[in-house]
Amino acid sequence: MSQQIQLPNSHGQIENYKLIGSSPVKPQAGLKFNRIAYSAAHVVANALAANDPWLDCAVDWDATIAYRKHLWSLGMGVAEAMDTAQRGMGLDWPTSLELIGRSIEASKDVPGAFLASGCGTDHLNLDSITTVDEVIAGYEFQMAAIEKLGGKLIVMASRALARVAKSPADYERVYDRILSQAKQPVILHWLGDVFDPALAGYWGSSDTHQAMDTALGIIQAHANKVDGIKISLLDKDKEILMRRQLPANVRMYTGDDFNYAELIAGDAHGKNLVNQQSDALLGIFDAIAPVASAALGELAKGNLDKFHAILGPTVPLSRHIFKAPTRFYKTGVVFMAWLNGHQSHFTMVGGQQSTRSLVHLAELFKLADAANSLEQPDLALHRMKTMLSMHGVE
Repeated sequence: MSQQIQLPNSHGQIENYKLIGSSPVKPQAGLKFNRIAYSAAHVVANALAANDPWLDCAVDWDATIAYRKHLWSLGMGVAEAMDTAQRGMGLDWPTSLELIGRSIEASKDVPGAFLASGCGTDHLNLDSITTVDEVIAGYEFQMAAIEKLGGKLIVMASRALARVAKSPADYERVYDRILSQAKQPVILHWLGDVFDPALAGYWGSSDTHQAMDTALGIIQAHANKVDGIKISLLDKDKEILMRRQLPANVRMYTGDDFNYAELIAGDAHGKNLVNQQSDALLGIFDAIAPVASAALGELAKGNLDKFHAILGPTVPLSRHIFKAPTRFYKTGVVFMAWLNGHQSHFTMVGGQQSTRSLVHLAELFKLADAANSLEQPDLALHRMKTMLSMHGVE
């Protein structure tokens, strides 16, 4: 197959492009990482469902679970039913719980598979919630359902809490109640308003440093119930600042899809190991899983230069996928899954495939090629040409 393709650019012109990359480096089988790496996994929509895509949620369960098994085979953990899975943007709570249950069952058949699941308050009607007690009850409802299945919790940031909380004390009250009754240590979740505008002012302040102090106080008060905290602020300096203040047993899970390579690599500053490096809970790891696995394998062997050589080229791709409006990044993640043959179509829950332009997807294709993240270049080229044809570019 010719490696040439005609792609639209940002000036509305069509220009010739020739693939320059190669298939991803193959990860070494069975290698143990020296970082915990969760991939926030996407869901595969059922493109054949007779439904109204903007209103109804239809999931292709076989393809969705197959992708989780693919991630586990690469040494990745799965962060289930998170925002990458379109939680709160097409994926409702009943479907989320079914997804969690199916993933927990599937993980039992995969030696070494690890999984944590999003617990939130998204089943609540925001327009009717007025008190912190209702938010607590909402969290407890989902906690009970997930823990009944044997699931480990990721306590997701709550739009309802951001809406009704009046002060940091309200956040302290909610998290004190939730953490005190968790059956096993949880991962906390600080999603910045660049990802979800409804979460502005989380932890009770629009000042990030004050918000961080509140979150750290909660963690320190419940250090035995907190495995770690994922923060997605897209600000590496703030992540490092918080990382250096965490208790020795509490991990920083980077959610920074702009700066993950250097944050995972770490630095020599901090009173203990977890203060010097970040583990990972990343949406971009869904899109670049083989490359991420190979890079983490080199890091585990002490080959820092190889780690950066493999993972570094994926950063421009990730910054493009997560560019503003950042909340639309899921479209790029699913587009990558389609290009790489992990699903047979480019259709998303909630019709979200429409949130990015053809020009955006064409640039994504070029950046994925440059990052050696097209797992089957010939297939990716064919599918990119199919997408172009659908948009009138022959």
